Amino acid sequence: MNIKIENSLDPEFKPAYLENKKFIEQAIANGCPTNIAVAIERENGNRSVYKTIVDGSSNASIEGNLYYIERIVKFMLWQRGGWKVTIAGPKKIGKEIAKIYCKGGEREFDATFMGKIYEHQFAVCSVSFEECPEQKETSLPLGKNLDGCRIGFDLGASDRKTSAVVDGKAVFSEETPWDPSVNSDPNYHYEGIMHSLRRAAEHLPRIDAIGGSSAGIYVNSHVRAASLFRAIPEDEFEQKINGMFMRIGKDFGVPIEVVNDGDVTALAGGMSLNEGNILGIAMGSSEAVGYIDYKGNIKGWLNELAFAPVDYRKNNKVVDEWSHGCGVGANYFSQQAVVRLAKPAGIELDTSTHFAEQLKEVQNLLAAGDERAIKIFETIGIYLGYTIPHYAQFYDIKRVLILGRVTSGEGGNIVLSTANEVLKQCFPKIAERIQVSLPDEASRRVGQAIAAASLPAL
Repeated sequence: MNIKIENSLDPEFKPAYLENKKFIEQAIANGCPTNIAVAIERENGNRSVYKTIVDGSSNASIEGNLYYIERIVKFMLWQRGGWKVTIAGPKKIGKEIAKIYCKGGEREFDATFMGKIYEHQFAVCSVSFEECPEQKETSLPLGKNLDGCRIGFDLGASDRKTSAVVDGKAVFSEETPWDPSVNSDPNYHYEGIMHSLRRAAEHLPRIDAIGGSSAGIYVNSHVRAASLFRAIPEDEFEQKINGMFMRIGKDFGVPIEVVNDGDVTALAGGMSLNEGNILGIAMGSSEAVGYIDYKGNIKGWLNELAFAPVDYRKNNKVVDEWSHGCGVGANYFSQQAVVRLAKPAGIELDTSTHFAEQLKEVQNLLAAGDERAIKIFETIGIYLGYTIPHYAQFYDIKRVLILGRVTSGEGGNIVLSTANEVLKQCFPKIAERIQVSLPDEASRRVGQAIAAASLPAL
């Protein structure tokens, strides 16, 4: 299947779904498709399993098989999370994956990071396909608690959104600019968050609970990893940031719950639409993704698709500065994507300013009808239209909800209409079963904080 929608700003883009499909079709055509599975274990013995095939014919290249499986391993690590990878199939592939995901290997960062998050030595092992471990998935009830007087907050790389909520209705909402990712003083973060919470508290007769969302990985409201705090030295991170939200809860004397912002994105969608099987994609400073199942529960997955590959072009120069991964979602569904596409679109931006300010420049041009700006948002829509089928290989999706600063204003409508056009033309069967939509403008801006307020149960 060839790309049918013209991508003039990024013609080298190779969608993961199409490349994977082409690989499988070739393996079948060569007459010797061989079963293989990737099993990834995370906390409490939970395990995700993805079964597929590789090319077992005599003329198959180990490089082709390895590239296909390695991309799946990397995607699953950042989508599901885990510390132990089992390759159930040809032993040669398993051995090569182990060489890639180890100290000194090409994916040393991924292996080290996952080992730290799950507090296990990261491991890759090989077994036969028949010995593949069984899948074990659980889900967790979360949010939708609207009773009482609550504060909800959402922490982004360029602003803090806060809402005061009484019995499910927002009585106050505010956005406050900040720049946490370059600030190495833990007190800057603590005082900034406390300032926003106190502002919201002024509009409530009392405070019953606080709920928050933020980019990063959170376990029991403890910060395990987050790009917002990347400038803080490791020892101070452990002492002052890891348990910062528990400290804030004690300061206010109320229950507090903080989770990944992507999960709250999906939760917000589920609450507003009263449905499940929702994948929420927030396009802000990075790509934040969350998912709720048919019951409206989260799965306990990482959902850090900002660092999962979506573009399979070889020698890809589009590299994420933090994870060092190439062709990953952070550079395709975010402010960074807008800034990156500005140059091929012929727009010169003031690169000395923050990405949020550069995005605003492009959005101002878009509001004035600038064709170059239109092409940027069309390109992001093309990325999305070709990526949703790939996401649907790993999630049971009925609806994709897109929001975040990039989707504010007319840009969101362009991204949405272009993505739907790609799905309609290139993937009609997928377009029939998956609906892509935007919330209204007010929900896009502060709905995340309101949903976050519903996290703690009283």
